[in-house]
Amino acid sequence: MHTREVDATAVQTLLAAAVAAPSVHNTQPWRFGLEADSRTVEVRADHARWLRSADPERRAQHLSVGAAVLNLRVAARHLGWTPVVELLAPAGDPSLLATVRLAEQSPAGEPQRLAGLYEAVERRHTSRMPFTGRPVPDPVVAEMTGAARAEGAYLEVPDIVASRRLLRLTAAAEARNAASAERVAETRAWLTAPGTGTPFGIPATALGPRDSSGHVPMRDFAAPLPTLGRPTLRFERHVQVGLLWTPHDRRQDWLRAGQALQRVLLTATAHGVRTSMLHQAMEWPDLRAAMSGPRRRHCPHLLIRFGYGPEGGRTPRAAGTPGPLPGDPPAGGRDPRPMPPGRRAAQE
Repeated sequence: MHTREVDATAVQTLLAAAVAAPSVHNTQPWRFGLEADSRTVEVRADHARWLRSADPERRAQHLSVGAAVLNLRVAARHLGWTPVVELLAPAGDPSLLATVRLAEQSPAGEPQRLAGLYEAVERRHTSRMPFTGRPVPDPVVAEMTGAARAEGAYLEVPDIVASRRLLRLTAAAEARNAASAERVAETRAWLTAPGTGTPFGIPATALGPRDSSGHVPMRDFAAPLPTLGRPTLRFERHVQVGLLWTPHDRRQDWLRAGQALQRVLLTATAHGVRTSMLHQAMEWPDLRAAMSGPRRRHCPHLLIRFGYGPEGGRTPRAAGTPGPLPGDPPAGGRDPRPMPPGRRAAQE
């Protein structure tokens, strides 16, 4: 399909894909604007949905926005356009993190495989369930690592010994989070009860079981609410993980890492591989540094757990509403949890 005008159907397709991206705590910290004349989608950070305790530098927010940018590119390819992305455009607007121009012609060297990932956009979502332990074949892992490289990042898949070290660091971060009243309160604010109708946060119905073996340190959103009565199951013994990293640690690197993350996740989904994200260690500077290893030559952003297993629970999405966007809300504003017109079930 090739459409020269950005009509209402195209806008709906683009934004539906964009908001299906994963985001930390399902905060969905993005806003979109459309310049019809230049066929350009503007992607801004929504600072009202910023995790002050867990993400003081807004790195995770940039990762989330980067993932939405990748989905925009995939949908643009599906519609027959070539997405031309500019990160951190010098427009005097600190919230403007990216622009995606819908071009007619493919620039030299522009990848042609993005359109093939479109069907995975709707199917991809986080699984907090136990995996079977069946190893993901090397060719699939190679495609996942290649997906990260295509976006200027790296996905390192360590051996069993190194994987256990990374998981221990993640478990240490999870323990610190549980011991911090401030972190617990922030996490609890994004856990939603059934029937509330909010399109943000993690519904209690989407929480997975606890790992009886202690091998997999999934984030425990329900730690402040033991009365939820989540089951305890045994997770896979040998956990397959990939460490996503970039050589540098600038804002543009965070946005590239977010695009790489989503391309990896969509590639995994296309092969029937489930994924979940372990971000806890990245929220503590010393543990994040330790995740990079003794040489510390790279900047880690996320640990991705992958394997075969059930889908897990879905999380809601706010509808992306295009149009002129005013200036940012006050930097110190409390999350107002706005309810845009309409919402859709989608994936964290």
